[in-house]
Amino acid sequence: FTTTVCLGHYTEDELRQLESELELSQIVQRALLPQRVPSISGYDIAAFSRPAQIVTGDYFDFLQFEDGTHGFVVADVSGHGVSSGMLMTSLQTVFHTLAPETDSPVNVLQRINRLYIRNINFTTFVTVFFAKLDPQSRILNYASAGHNPPLLFRRSTNKTSWLKPTGAAIGLVEDYQVRLENLQLQQGDTLLLYTDGIVEALNSPGNEQFGYDRLEEIVQQNDGLPANELAQKIRQSLNDFVQGNLLADDITLVICKVR
Repeated sequence: FTTTVCLGHYTEDELRQLESELELSQIVQRALLPQRVPSISGYDIAAFSRPAQIVTGDYFDFLQFEDGTHGFVVADVSGHGVSSGMLMTSLQTVFHTLAPETDSPVNVLQRINRLYIRNINFTTFVTVFFAKLDPQSRILNYASAGHNPPLLFRRSTNKTSWLKPTGAAIGLVEDYQVRLENLQLQQGDTLLLYTDGIVEALNSPGNEQFGYDRLEEIVQQNDGLPANELAQKIRQSLNDFVQGNLLADDITLVICKVR
């Protein structure tokens, strides 16, 4: 409704009512996101999310599968603002409904795609990275639906790698196929999940993106920091890069370090 009516024609009371409703939407949405990170023996975990506008199209969560293993999800609804925020809220519902009924990230993503194809009718899409962690074996099974590649830094080799997408984004194709990949984590590894609002943030002149290389360099140079301090270091570097400019997109990051 608000996109079809000029806000300049609103009365002061109507504008205050709209602002109040948007602020309430923000409060409700933030309450749906995790209020704390999980405590998993042998792992150090941190997370941060900030909307570009009042509500966010980014989603992150910590779940449990049917077999008791841990799930990590980071997702990004295309665009931002109220419409993306509505879809983000529905994502939280379906993940919490479907994940405890299975032990397969692929099964969850395929079922979500069927729901979205029917409901949003190819009008938008969602990128998702969904991983299953067995804390004892340190095996990470993951499926990436068109999401920005998470960064894996190995202290043992001082090298980084990027976990490339294993399928298309949610909501783009009806005959949906996404591949499951397996990764053996090692002591000292750092896994960074994020949304594109970080790597696509622009500097003050607007001619350079924050980029993957800069993100990789920060993780390498600050490998010894705990997960929450590394998250703060990335946020500070991002703020210094944009030099006070408003971010054009939502930003989210989740860090998991193997102790």
